Amino acid sequence: MRKIITIITIFVVVLLAACAPAEPAEVEEEPMVAEEEVVEESEPAEPEEEVDEPEESEEEMPAVDLSICGTAEDVTITYVGDPVDTSKEAELATIARFNEYCPNITVNRIDGDASTTDLLASYLTVFEAESSDLDVIRVDVVNPGVLGEHLLDLFEYTPQEQLDSYIPSLLVNNTYQGRLVALPIRLGFGMLYYRTDLLEKYGFDSPPETWEELATMAQTIQDGERDEGNADFWGYVWQGDAYEGLTCNAMEWQVSNGGGAIVSPEGVVEVNNEATIAAFERAASWIGTISPPAQTSFKEGDSNEVWLAGNAAFMRYWPGAYATSKQSEVIGDVFTTAPLPAGASGQGASTMGGWEIGVSKYSAHPEAAAAFAVFMTGAENAKFYAIDTTFPPVILDLYNDPDIQAAVPYASPDIVQIVTPRPSTVTADKYSEVSTLYFTAVHSILTGETDAATALELLELDLQELLQ
Repeated sequence: MRKIITIITIFVVVLLAACAPAEPAEVEEEPMVAEEEVVEESEPAEPEEEVDEPEESEEEMPAVDLSICGTAEDVTITYVGDPVDTSKEAELATIARFNEYCPNITVNRIDGDASTTDLLASYLTVFEAESSDLDVIRVDVVNPGVLGEHLLDLFEYTPQEQLDSYIPSLLVNNTYQGRLVALPIRLGFGMLYYRTDLLEKYGFDSPPETWEELATMAQTIQDGERDEGNADFWGYVWQGDAYEGLTCNAMEWQVSNGGGAIVSPEGVVEVNNEATIAAFERAASWIGTISPPAQTSFKEGDSNEVWLAGNAAFMRYWPGAYATSKQSEVIGDVFTTAPLPAGASGQGASTMGGWEIGVSKYSAHPEAAAAFAVFMTGAENAKFYAIDTTFPPVILDLYNDPDIQAAVPYASPDIVQIVTPRPSTVTADKYSEVSTLYFTAVHSILTGETDAATALELLELDLQELLQ
């Protein structure tokens, strides 16, 4: 704070004492400012000829707001951007908006790796060397715990009003050892896609509110469509292969049934209980009845293929299928989305996906880097970012915004309020092993290799040993 006050004092004195137009040229997206031109313009001249020039320069260049920018110095920071989907253009637009407030901060955007595994590896290489090469980074929703020790505590930089605006579960996910190591920028969640035409055709007024209702409706529609000659039709498709996608599905069954969330925020293993056993036995009963026998080998692409072909009444998927479903000639006008059904707990659950923004604690310009992170994830920019990317916003109030509703029609407060983080932050660098043990056990239940009670008893012992 003393440094900022000193900078402000010097800045004001220089402006008052200047007798020539010595203000810097407006900073663009390129890293360097042409300082030589500023020196040439500030050579001695007749005072009468220079009186109006400073006023014109002030109109061209916005004043630096230290409360937003963190520094009045001309600095360059590096941001690791998203190379896929609509994100790159949205990020460039974000940088341009930021520079309207902070023209003294040049944001050098570079593409990060498209592979989340490779991206994490590249971060760890830089951070373990305590290099200042990266300032602001995109953090996968499951990685705050892995990267937390290398990131600034953004509680110290973010206004309370902004913190209060976020969906609460996102802050829980991003808090590592009491420190807020990332701010949310983009939300993902599991949701239920369903055929509106088929619900109407078979006399259902609304989507299922419970897993039991889903099974009944799926069976009724499946039987009817097969009777009409579509032998390839299924009631419900999801992700059942032994991989992270099954962890996401199984967590939704477990949490919605009141069985806990694999590992609690306090580090307690929560898998071996009656509610979780019942949830997984119910899911296993779908195999070969309302879901294909091959469901236990389905990843996202497999379930989406069945859905887009018009051969499923319901599908569990991420927001990414919405746009492709709209473009489908088969189902483009006859589907919509809803929250995932509730279990014995009385409400549904939706596994959290998405991306966060973190600031390296090795940054040479932490104040400027934090200022960019805070601006990027704040309400003003978050609205533009959500519209530009068509991804759900992280600020709850934006879900009632007409512009957001038009751009992201599948985004519903009802879905957002049941979003549940994976236990990745509390388990930190052991999360990958936790997830592997979990989805392996669940997969053995779905395939009938192991009964649910035995599988979860063994899973509990394995997790406790891993996390002790």
